[in-house]
Amino acid sequence: MTQATAPLKAAPRRHDREILALALPAFGALVAEPLFVLADSAIVGHLGTPQLAGLGIAAALLTTAVSVFVFLAYATTAAVSRRVGAGDLTAAIRQGMDGIWLALLLGAAVIAFVLPTAPWLVSAFGASDAVAPYAVTYLRISALGIPAMLMVMAATGVLRGLQDTRTPLYVAVAGFAANAGLNAALVYGGGLGIAGSAWGTVLAQCAMAGAYLVVVVRGARRYGASLRPDTAGIRACAQAGVPLLVRTLSLRAILMIATAVAARLGDADIAAHQILLSLWSLLAYALDAIAIAGQAIIGRYLGADDTEGAKAACRRMVQWGITAGIVLGALLIAARPMVVPLFTADPLVEQALLPALVVVAACQPVSGVVFVLDGVLMGAGDGRYLAGAMLATLAVFAPAALLVPALGGGLTLLWCAMTLMMLVRLVTLQLRSRSGRWLVAGATR
Repeated sequence: MTQATAPLKAAPRRHDREILALALPAFGALVAEPLFVLADSAIVGHLGTPQLAGLGIAAALLTTAVSVFVFLAYATTAAVSRRVGAGDLTAAIRQGMDGIWLALLLGAAVIAFVLPTAPWLVSAFGASDAVAPYAVTYLRISALGIPAMLMVMAATGVLRGLQDTRTPLYVAVAGFAANAGLNAALVYGGGLGIAGSAWGTVLAQCAMAGAYLVVVVRGARRYGASLRPDTAGIRACAQAGVPLLVRTLSLRAILMIATAVAARLGDADIAAHQILLSLWSLLAYALDAIAIAGQAIIGRYLGADDTEGAKAACRRMVQWGITAGIVLGALLIAARPMVVPLFTADPLVEQALLPALVVVAACQPVSGVVFVLDGVLMGAGDGRYLAGAMLATLAVFAPAALLVPALGGGLTLLWCAMTLMMLVRLVTLQLRSRSGRWLVAGATR
C-alpha cells in the first residue's frame, strides 16, 4: 500500500514546487509594476497640486492604453510554453520574437494616436485649465515609452513561457529603482518639472526593454532562432490575442461601470470605492501570481501531450487558489482596524467602507478559483471561450450594478454586485474546466 500511494503523494509535491518556483517571483514582479506610478506621484507631488493632478489624469490614460494589450504577455506565455513542452525551444523563441515584433507595431500605432489627440483626451477627463497643460505634457512624453512598455509585456510572456519568472522580477525591481532615481534627478536636479518625471519613466522602460531583448537575443542565438520579423507569425500572434483583448476590454468595462455607479452614490462612496479597488487589486496580484504559474505550467504539459498532467496540475492549482483566497480574506478582516486609517480619517468614508470591506474579504476564496482557472484556460490557449464568458459576465453585471442606485442601495450592495460578477465567472470557468474541452494537446492549439 505504501508503494502504491507514494506516487499520488509525490505528484502534489511536484506541482507545489513548480507553482511556488513560478508564482513567488511572478508576484514580486507584479507588485513592482504599480510602484512606478507611486514613485512618480511621490516625486511630482512636491511640485504642486496641479502637477500631481495632471500626472493622475495622464497615468490613468496611459494605464488604460497599455493594459488593453496585456494579451501580449498572456498569449505569448501560452504559445511559448506549448513549444517548450514539445521540446522545440527554437520554435518557442521564434514564437516569442513574433510577439515582440507585434508589440513594437502596436506601440507605434498607439504613439501615432496619442500624440495628436493628447489635449482632447485630457479634456475628456474634465481637467481644469490649470491641470491640463501638465497632463498633456506628461502624456505626450510618456507615450514615447509605450512601445518599450509593450515590448516588456511580450518579453515577459516569452520568459514565463520558458518557465522563467525570476528574470522578470529582477528586471522589474531594477526598473523601479532606475525610474525613481531618474525621476528625482531630472525633476529636481535637471529642473525639468513634470516633464522630467515623464522622461525618467520613458528611459527606465526603454532600459527594461533593452534588458529583455538581451536575454531573448541570447536565447535566439543559442538555439538558432531567427530575429527577423515574420509576417505570418506576427499575424498569428495578433489573431490569438484578439479574444484576450475582448476579454480584457469586457473586464475594464465592468470596472468602469462599477466606478461610475459608485460616483452616483456620493462623494464618500466613491472615495471608499477607490480604496476598495486598491485593496482588491493588491489581493488580485497575489492570486494572479498563481494564475501566471498556471499559464506556464498548463501550456508546457499540453505541449508535451500530457493531458493527465495538465488536469492534475489544474486541480492542485485550484486548491492553491482556494487556500490563498481564504488566507487573504482572513488577513483583510483581521487588518481592518489598521488598514482603514491608512486611507481615510473621514467618518463618512469609513462608514461606507467597513461593511463593503467584509464583502470583499468574503469573496476572496471565489476570486482564488476564478484567477487560477482563468490562468489555466489562458495557458491552454482557450481565448475564445474566455472572451465569450467575460462578455456574458458583463451582460449579467451591468444591469445588476445599474440597479444599485435605483434600489437605494449603497456601496455594500454595489460590491455585492461585484461578488455576483465573480460568481458568474466562477460558474462559466468551472463548466469549461470540467468539460475537458480545453485539453487540446500539441505544440500548437
